[in-house]
Amino acid sequence: MKNLFKTLLIAIALIITIRAEAQIINPGQGAPAGAIVYSLPMTSINLKIDAEYELFTAGPYARFAQKYLGVQAREENRETYRITSVQMIPYIEADPSINIALNLGNNKNASANFLEMINQGLIMWSDSYAGKMAKMQFPTLAGNSDFLRSMSGSNLTNEMTTLYRTVQGRSSLDRAAVQQTQVVEKSLEKRAEETANLIFKLRAKRLEIITGETDATFSGDALRAAIAEINRLEREYLDLFLGKTDFGKQTMSFDVVPKTDNEKQIYIAFRLSDSQGLLPASNLSGRPIVMELIREDAAVAVNMDATAGRGRVIYRKPAIVNARLTDGQTVLIQSRVPVYQLGNIMSFPIEIATGRL
Repeated sequence: MKNLFKTLLIAIALIITIRAEAQIINPGQGAPAGAIVYSLPMTSINLKIDAEYELFTAGPYARFAQKYLGVQAREENRETYRITSVQMIPYIEADPSINIALNLGNNKNASANFLEMINQGLIMWSDSYAGKMAKMQFPTLAGNSDFLRSMSGSNLTNEMTTLYRTVQGRSSLDRAAVQQTQVVEKSLEKRAEETANLIFKLRAKRLEIITGETDATFSGDALRAAIAEINRLEREYLDLFLGKTDFGKQTMSFDVVPKTDNEKQIYIAFRLSDSQGLLPASNLSGRPIVMELIREDAAVAVNMDATAGRGRVIYRKPAIVNARLTDGQTVLIQSRVPVYQLGNIMSFPIEIATGRL
């Protein structure tokens, strides 16, 4: 009976003296029994970019604009993009390269301090991830479909052709001219000439209505409706010569994950192409948009034992950097951002009695 009592006392003493112990888990190594696994935080910088594109589609009659309208018109399609809005959002997630097993034991202070460090972001659960919505944008295909309705006039015309046949005269064979009419397709220039004539007729009719030099009488809403319809038709016909311009918006999201082995801390965040718009950094079709992380002057470093062991928990203190996004010499946005992976790894006595860290 006495031996059993001594055994119970020894077991109770061992339970009371269990202390928190941390251990870094190497790749392929399992976590010790009864331990919780946590990781150190790392920062990824998410960029949400809005770009406006201008898509110009040349009119099918552009090369005849100078001849029939007396104005110069662009004859080539063109697509241009420009950045209109930039948002920089830092996200905190668990560093997948560092996993630490920690046995908190039965110390209440250790459990409370561990949870407080989780709340403050100094350490993270190993499966923590800041999920973000992915967006994709497909390029707009340019074509002449915008002009099909305005061009849907008569595409055929009558063409007179003179043929000759041989007839028997009194003394010889003579050639006699024969007129023949056949239906052929109008040339592009002919259709451009007809469209230009329609434009001038519309302008003349509009002037007659406004000045009252017409047999019909327009007033009030009827006058406004007639002028509006003439203006609409004129714009449609002019677009066949001068082309159309469409505006739209492209929105995409990119991530920059700072690396500790990048000495200059300069990254290509994404690329911008005049013909394809916003592109990932790996696509060399566009010019690079660069992010530079400029570290602020650090305070005096504190020498601290940052090795895992009994009674200590490892955590990461972030480095404060000035994140600057530039397009050539133009600064698009800059902001102060805490980057954990560029900071210092430190340790804290987990069993110390504190109210809050």
